[in-house]
Amino acid sequence: MKKTALRTLAVGAAATALALAPTSANAVPLDVDYDAVGTSTIASTGGTIPIGPTVLSSTVDSAGGPGSLTGSLPIPSVTTEFKAAGFLPIKATVHFEEAAPVTGQLVRDGRLTRVESEASYFIRLSDVKAAFIFPAFVGSNCRTKEPVTIPANTPPGETFNIVTGGNLEGEFTIGDFENCNLTTGIINALVPGDGNTAEIAVSNGRIIN
Repeated sequence: MKKTALRTLAVGAAATALALAPTSANAVPLDVDYDAVGTSTIASTGGTIPIGPTVLSSTVDSAGGPGSLTGSLPIPSVTTEFKAAGFLPIKATVHFEEAAPVTGQLVRDGRLTRVESEASYFIRLSDVKAAFIFPAFVGSNCRTKEPVTIPANTPPGETFNIVTGGNLEGEFTIGDFENCNLTTGIINALVPGDGNTAEIAVSNGRIIN
């Protein structure tokens, strides 16, 4: 109990230091883990994919200017269902393979603090079945040709607190897939497109020593 209280006080003190001295050249990078959970909606299929629960591991560095943010947000694989052409049931396992670290910054917006960041993933599909019965044989390397960049920004009018976290959201585009065997053309007719969204709630910040 005492250790938890001391850690909470330490995080609070670090947050105050970041807020009061964001341009200090002597600021020490702060490693903070957060709980993260959310959803992603794929516009082309109308399907909703859960994000997490997972852990956002971050390093916040305020030395020399606005606070920079780097880290990692692993997204667990998940099985999803949607209807192709509005009627044909499709089931697939979706894998988000991290292509680059999360990068961004903490920005002062009046009295609010905002996160402006992005994460990058290859999206891979496996165990694809039509009508839950017929396997599509996409193989083990069916994934986007290029990484998908997903913005993770504080919504307008909201704030991000280094202790309690906050909400993050973004809209992204999914490009074409490759190495899906004979189903590559079908998958590229169904999945890629823009207007996809991600909403993530980040909470319970804790210093990692």
